[in-house]
Amino acid sequence: MIKFLPDCINKLLVDHQVSQKEVLECFANGEAIYLEDTDEEHRTDPPSWWFMAPTNRNRMLKVCFIRRDGDVVIKTAFEPSSGKHLELYRQRAGLPSCWPSEE
Repeated sequence: MIKFLPDCINKLLVDHQVSQKEVLECFANGEAIYLEDTDEEHRTDPPSWWFMAPTNRNRMLKVCFIRRDGDVVIKTAFEPSSGKHLELYRQRAGLPSCWPSEE
């Protein structure tokens, strides 16, 4: 189950203008390739994971989450600040150069 804690819901809406619905759309529309966040300042226990995917309106979001007791707990989601983030995800996930466009 995908869970949104109350503080996260507020952070998504106020800080990033992202709805819970959009986050769920990203899980549905994504490639199911989740990368562990190994950046020292983002390390958590349990580990944080992230991926990038479009919403149903083609808004690209980076979604960050942890896995806890069989659930996915959302930490944050936001539009990447530059194309570098998209390229990094594409490369690390082993996606084709045409991603996220349709082939």
